[in-house]
Formats: sequence, C-alpha cells, structure tokens
Amino acid sequence: MTTTTYDRERNDLLTRDETSMLISSDKVEGTTVYDRDGEKLGSVKKVMLTKHDGRVRYVVMGSGGLFGMGEDFTPLPWDALEYDTDINGYRLKTLSKDDLERDEPPRFSSQKDQNWDEDYERRVRLYYFPAV
Repeated sequence: MTTTTYDRERNDLLTRDETSMLISSDKVEGTTVYDRDGEKLGSVKKVMLTKHDGRVRYVVMGSGGLFGMGEDFTPLPWDALEYDTDINGYRLKTLSKDDLERDEPPRFSSQKDQNWDEDYERRVRLYYFPAV
C-alpha cells in the first residue's frame, strides 16, 4: 500500500511506502532473513495475510537455487521474526541455522504450490513454537 502526499515546497508528488507504524509489502519482500545468531538464511519472497482480518501470518523465505531456479520456500510465522535495524533484516527469534539444518523445517519447492490447509499451518507453527 503506497501513500502519496503532495510536497508544496518541491511542487511534486512524493511516494511514501513506510511510516512509523506501517510498511508496504514490497519493502518487506526481498529483505534478508537471518537466524538468531546473525547468519543469513535467505530472503522474503512473499507476505501471507489472512483473508478476513488482513493480518500478516507468515512470510515465505526463499533459499538455495541459482537465479531463482530450484529455490526452496520456507514459511516462517510472522511472530517468529523480529526486525533488527543493526543488520537491516529480519532475525528468526527461535532457531539457528544449525537447528534448521539438523531438523528440517516444513518447506516446499518452487516447482509445486503448497496446500496451506490447517494441518500444514499446524506443522509450521509447531516447528517454530514447539508445545511446552
């Protein structure tokens, strides 16, 4: 969502895609995702919203592949991430790169669409937030 404002001093239109409370999805897409220790994992490819209330539920992180070919997609719950201004990217709060390599998270291939049913969503959330 882009908000356009008129700048009277410069006499032109300015496009604002970020405010103190909001950010446009195209600024989130492409942002680097790091593990909790600061190691690069991939980058945000998509932002997934719930249809009824418009809340961000997941970002889909792309990793691997070459020039977008053969890339794997990993859904990350939005609440498992925090934006770190020191690294200008999202940091995964709960896991390290080693954790992700040892116990693979739910992923899907760029060659196949994922069915986002309740069972899949439950698997994803339990991976990042195991029942205590």
